[in-house]
Amino acid sequence: MKKARIIGTGSYVPEKVLTNKDLEQFLDTTDEWILTRTGIRERHIVAEGEFTSDLAAHAARRAMEMAGTPAEAIDLVVVGTITGDFPWPATACLVQQKIGAVNAYAYDVSAACSGFVYALSAAVSAIESGRIKKALVIGAEVLSRIVDWTDRNTCVLFGDGAGAVVLEAGDGDAGVLSTHLHSDGSFWELLYQPGFGSRYPASEDGLKQRLPFLKMQGNEVFKVAVRSLAEVALEALQANGMGVNDVSLFIPHQANRRILEASAKRIGLGDDQVYINVDRFGNTSGASIPLALDEANRAGRIKPGDMVLLDAFGGGFTWASALIRW
Repeated sequence: MKKARIIGTGSYVPEKVLTNKDLEQFLDTTDEWILTRTGIRERHIVAEGEFTSDLAAHAARRAMEMAGTPAEAIDLVVVGTITGDFPWPATACLVQQKIGAVNAYAYDVSAACSGFVYALSAAVSAIESGRIKKALVIGAEVLSRIVDWTDRNTCVLFGDGAGAVVLEAGDGDAGVLSTHLHSDGSFWELLYQPGFGSRYPASEDGLKQRLPFLKMQGNEVFKVAVRSLAEVALEALQANGMGVNDVSLFIPHQANRRILEASAKRIGLGDDQVYINVDRFGNTSGASIPLALDEANRAGRIKPGDMVLLDAFGGGFTWASALIRW
């Protein structure tokens, strides 16, 4: 059976940077308060007229350039996002058109912050089955347009960005060794966006109630996230007969620094094994893992033969991991 190998990575963030000091100008908060509780110093925010598909297309082109893969060679475009340009059509279809992937089929995956790993798993399955040879997997979010900028407990956490990988069918040991996906819908009310869907259709009253904006019960999310991230990471290692010492680089969803550090400690990983960039980008949901993966790759943090462990947790609740031999 062919393995799905990552042959190119790419990422993109908007030019505008919103610092904690900037937030002090219109929120009852301070740089110290945000940094102490989240580890975040700044985040990137889209410009007017800039959309999720734009960010995704930029990241995709960079990944394809690294891979030396023309758009016409892509068989599948799958985007993990909860902030698509529209409820439908899929943002992946818009990306397909923007990059010229005329031979690909395209769809979105909605799994919140686990979206990229879920999308990666789908693409890996398509390659391993022999149905396709090359896939473009993207995580892209414009969370700045669904956060309530009057809620200091949530709006300080999130940023915009995109990351992408090109997967190719190949022989040998390198590639995605396994993916592990989980969900538990009983926790949905702890982290969700109420409107506007079929439960709360668009209405003036809904706007007054601020239903289009993200809602989160942070303390409750923290508890479940740390446990789930640790369990699914260890599941990936156990499934492949490996231990924590085999991990060259652990790239978790960049939710906030406290969650990252608590999860890594629970897994048993050392600081030198964990990649963290939440301080510069905030929580970019489905974009955070591929964005960090591209950064680490371009910085030379990942070498052939390295074991890279991806680990995600998001609304739904969803959680997922992937173990990759580079």
